[in-house]
Amino acid sequence: LEADPLPVKMATAACVIGAGDATAQLIENERKKLPDAARVARWAFFGLVLQAPWNHVWQNVLEGALPATASPWTAVTFEKVALDQGLQAPAFTALVFFFFAALEGAGLRGGVAACERDLAPTILKNWLVFVPATFINLGFVPLELRVLFINVVFFFWVIFLSLLINNDEASK
Repeated sequence: LEADPLPVKMATAACVIGAGDATAQLIENERKKLPDAARVARWAFFGLVLQAPWNHVWQNVLEGALPATASPWTAVTFEKVALDQGLQAPAFTALVFFFFAALEGAGLRGGVAACERDLAPTILKNWLVFVPATFINLGFVPLELRVLFINVVFFFWVIFLSLLINNDEASK
């Protein structure tokens, strides 16, 4: 992690996010069949090439712009949470919808449709989970471990997103 942090974060995200989708499939299928390996692979690929690199860069940019303070209970931490959840979260969530639309063959129109249908309610649910998690992450977790912390929270978030995205696919 110290010598080459991004590959470690990418590998961890691939494993955790793939496991999140596999868990979502077990919930969907009520454990009646094995998870769809291709779907798990898509989610793992997402963690590998998008989620981990995006969050690695974002966390470093945010820390560079607003360095951590000795106490987490300062305006700086609250500003960082506001930037993360007010700017980064909506942009990244839209990117997730476009990423999976492209990966699953729905293209740009599929991404637009998913955003029109699901972005606002997903962001509201995101804030319930990620505002407190982001405060903990930015206020208490060292920079080099923040993406790993996000990956742990993301395991549970992926279950929600996977059920949402795949429910939308099934209803077409």
